[in-house]
Amino acid sequence: MASGLAALLDDVAAIAKLAAASLDDVTAAAGKAGSKAIGVVVDDAAVTPGYAMGFTPERELPIVWKIALGSLRNKFLFLLPGALLLSAFAPWAVTPILMLGGAYLCFEAAEKIIEALTHATDGEEDQPQVEQLAQSSAEIEAQKVAGAIRTDLILSGEIMAIALATVADRPFAIQAGALVLVSLALTAGVYGVVGLIVKMDDVGVHLAKRGSALTRSFGRGLVKAMPHVMQTLSVVGTAAMLWVGGGIIVHGLEHFHIDTVPHVIETLSEKAHQAPVLGAVAAWLTFAAGSAVVGFIIGGVIVAVLHLIPGRKH
Repeated sequence: MASGLAALLDDVAAIAKLAAASLDDVTAAAGKAGSKAIGVVVDDAAVTPGYAMGFTPERELPIVWKIALGSLRNKFLFLLPGALLLSAFAPWAVTPILMLGGAYLCFEAAEKIIEALTHATDGEEDQPQVEQLAQSSAEIEAQKVAGAIRTDLILSGEIMAIALATVADRPFAIQAGALVLVSLALTAGVYGVVGLIVKMDDVGVHLAKRGSALTRSFGRGLVKAMPHVMQTLSVVGTAAMLWVGGGIIVHGLEHFHIDTVPHVIETLSEKAHQAPVLGAVAAWLTFAAGSAVVGFIIGGVIVAVLHLIPGRKH
């Protein structure tokens, strides 16, 4: 009896060790996958606050919460099962899908830049405002949330595809666990940051009404800074779309042995790495800039083609 119990305890200990090792593998794989997707995460965090702005303060956090729940639905109902099916049955499709998503990001960014440069939206700004006046705040909120969730679907799809490509050589269970952890951690991180951003002006108003003179001054500074912060986030989001989307396409070209453009960018990046000060930073900036140029060219071509389609709203 005692020897049987000892054997059972040994088996339990062995199973516990195996489970702990598997958890370590999943955590390590999730960390690696999440780090690879950080560029798209920055893009997501920069783009999303705009959807929650312009509403009364009490509606801002509920809107962020609705978008976060929509993001989780996107990941767990559609993207995660789809990614695992791709991994099991069509791993060859991961890179082309990544490149398509990258091209979409490039298109979005290029269209924003082209419209800003050509002032193409100047004559159209009044019409949406007139249409919004005829809608209730609930309808406008629903439209904003739906638009944010659609944008999140694209960005989350990129995150999941990048994460999957990072752990593609691991066992299926490790892939699934890593994707679940990445989905939960990045959703919590992104929308936690978004919530802080959209409430920062309210924090500033609160501080400006109480405390010491220094606290009130800091609060007023927060309130004044928020429009500039939102404008900066918009610029950062657009830039991130270009260098992330362009970078995905550059890596995809390299995967398919179309090496000319990747070789040029990598050569420039290696030369920048030889800089006597901050060589690694210079190399990253060079690669990001080269990817952004590629992204803008590809996005600009897509914009031009789509704007030539008869009946498409410009």
